[in-house]
Amino acid sequence: MSIYDQGLDRNRANFVALSPVSFVERSAEVFADLPAVVHGARRYAWAQTRERSARLAAALRALGIARGDTVSVMLPNTPEMVEAHYAVPALNAVLNTLNTRLDAPLLAWQMIHCEARLLITDREFAPVMAEALRLLKTEHGREIVVVDVADSEYTGPGERLGAHEYEALLAAHEPLARLDGPADEWDAIAVSYTSGTTGDPKGVVTHHRGAYLNAVSNAATWTMPHFPKYLWTLPMFHCNGWCFPWTVAMLGGTHVCLRRVEAQAILAAMREHGVDHYCAAPIVHNLLVNAPAAMREGITQKVRGMVAGAAPPAAMIEGMAKIGFDLTHVYGLTEVYGPAAVAVKRDGWAHESLSEQARLNGRQGVRYALQEGMTVMDPETMAEVPADGQTMGEIMFRGNIVMKGYLKNPSATAKAFAGGWFHTGDLAVIEPDRYVKIKDRSKDIIISGGENISSIEVEDALYRHPAVLACAVVARPDPKWGESPVAYVETKADTTVTAAELVAHCRSLLAGYKVPREIRFEPIPKTSTGKIQKFQLRERAKSASAIE
Repeated sequence: MSIYDQGLDRNRANFVALSPVSFVERSAEVFADLPAVVHGARRYAWAQTRERSARLAAALRALGIARGDTVSVMLPNTPEMVEAHYAVPALNAVLNTLNTRLDAPLLAWQMIHCEARLLITDREFAPVMAEALRLLKTEHGREIVVVDVADSEYTGPGERLGAHEYEALLAAHEPLARLDGPADEWDAIAVSYTSGTTGDPKGVVTHHRGAYLNAVSNAATWTMPHFPKYLWTLPMFHCNGWCFPWTVAMLGGTHVCLRRVEAQAILAAMREHGVDHYCAAPIVHNLLVNAPAAMREGITQKVRGMVAGAAPPAAMIEGMAKIGFDLTHVYGLTEVYGPAAVAVKRDGWAHESLSEQARLNGRQGVRYALQEGMTVMDPETMAEVPADGQTMGEIMFRGNIVMKGYLKNPSATAKAFAGGWFHTGDLAVIEPDRYVKIKDRSKDIIISGGENISSIEVEDALYRHPAVLACAVVARPDPKWGESPVAYVETKADTTVTAAELVAHCRSLLAGYKVPREIRFEPIPKTSTGKIQKFQLRERAKSASAIE
């Protein structure tokens, strides 16, 4: 036995399981009087936010919630959603944040799948949740406890569905003495369901250790200072807000809540509250880029945005720079707690042209500081591809910021972790500077005349046209080439462009075989988080018939 194994055991003084709940206690202790949450007319300091969260935890405990129980929440970005991220993990229960745009059957399916024991729901969603609860009872024979939230900033219709009202419940319970994390940091903290763009959603189970480390990585990656003013444009139901509810707590920052994601509301909040950080999918950044200049008047502070959810077109990154917003591109998936890689900006890039800076910043980049591994591998041989910017493989992760696995789906879990790495399904190259550049989802590669075409490359070319607001490229059957690319395009307001003009534009930027053979001006289906649902477009284009 080593001398370092003798009389040097773990004990309560030198070891505590990692949990992001600890950040709330610290901010309440040392930043008690500083603003924690802003929502309309409501203002809570960190001491108040901690007390409200501890009251919620006490109430949930009184309602029978304990370790391993699932609490589902159907909430917009409100103080109650922030509090749920602190209270539920403090009981060692598991938080299930429901997508507010799903239909009742899918909501019911998710709550049954994760065996939810309690639901916290905002009145705005009463119609869909009433139907989901009915399905729970009639089709699954299950009833759960319901807590209704009557948000001060919501004045629309919506009946109460349960026996408990949120504020009354908090008032009826003394706060817990402490918001403690679990004894075992490997315990589940949340179950988040994939968007379900293909097949049934999978329940991604994450743990306290990973949430803690990713919350810290967010701050390190973004070099966030103490006391940031963070605007909730990103839905907190998406990957637990990329762990930012806990990052903001760690830094004693201010949660600026937002029920509606609209350009005017976003820019007004930035102006009124001095917002300096926000996260969003590319579609939200595009809203800001294309907003009238008058909407941005009065925003004098430096605003830093984080973009993920899809590979952003270089043109959008360039547009953000032109309006004075500093954009950081991150990459990840629900299975790695949201972002787990970042296009770290290097000083030398400042000497490049703006368009080249945008290209460099648009890459998926390198792993987060606290993520042990990220690379691009041949999924068959599990050999890393050369860093030549040409050889494609699959992006893979390993480390503490990787999910526990898929709930009740051991086969999918085993497949995802084959070879000791998490397989993302995203195809990419490693460029000579070791930065990863995504080329496509593996299922989105278009093979035309034996040549591989990256739909993202074609989309990036289209986005460089000033009339294009949104676009997506998929395969269509082609009698000559087998497959050829078809582009679906949404144009900006008050602009006109023809299909021929867009084809000519693409031809000036791309090799001939990559140019779309057809342009369709049609609405593009998207998820609630702004991801384009290409599976619907592939159905429209009859992509599958090209390879049958």
